[in-house]
Amino acid sequence: MDSELILKSIARHIALEPREEEIFLKLLQPLKIKRKQFLLHRGEVCRHAVFVNSGCLRGYTIDANGFEHILSFAPTGWWIADMYSYITQEGGYLNIDALEDAQVLQLSKEHQESLFAQVPKFERYYRIITEKSLVSYQLRTLDNLSLTAQDRYLNFCRRYPSLINSIPQKYIASYIGVTPEFLSKMRKDMQKQGLW
Repeated sequence: MDSELILKSIARHIALEPREEEIFLKLLQPLKIKRKQFLLHRGEVCRHAVFVNSGCLRGYTIDANGFEHILSFAPTGWWIADMYSYITQEGGYLNIDALEDAQVLQLSKEHQESLFAQVPKFERYYRIITEKSLVSYQLRTLDNLSLTAQDRYLNFCRRYPSLINSIPQKYIASYIGVTPEFLSKMRKDMQKQGLW
């Protein structure tokens, strides 16, 4: 199991002793996911928080008309879960699948609770990443309510710079709430204006 990236991510927020790292790593379950493979379907209970070691996952829902609405991406170095389901252990609202082959590290809800008991400083780590996630979702909601499509696109580019040219344009369009055709035209207009 490649643990270097996740330990670096944690080290940005808390300092772990070697014994604490060992306890944490033993609780993780590595998993390889193929492109288009599902990690979670809507209605299922989200039993794991997932750290992306390589690849990219997305969390999305499908409306009554069959349109996908992407709520979040998880490129390399990011966590993803249906937070409502993970916290309540009830059926969730999101589908989570891989946009490309991915290697992830899973932490079950039970193992997370065990981790908090064995290494209490992890409560601080998870509080920090949960707070950041909450702020991110709030800003995204405000963006969707008040910003133009162009500004939502620019915010996407700031938030996910590694994805701008690596994922299909239709997923970016879904994330910012426009059609792929509109996004293509908007990008061309932005290039003409020197904004892109």
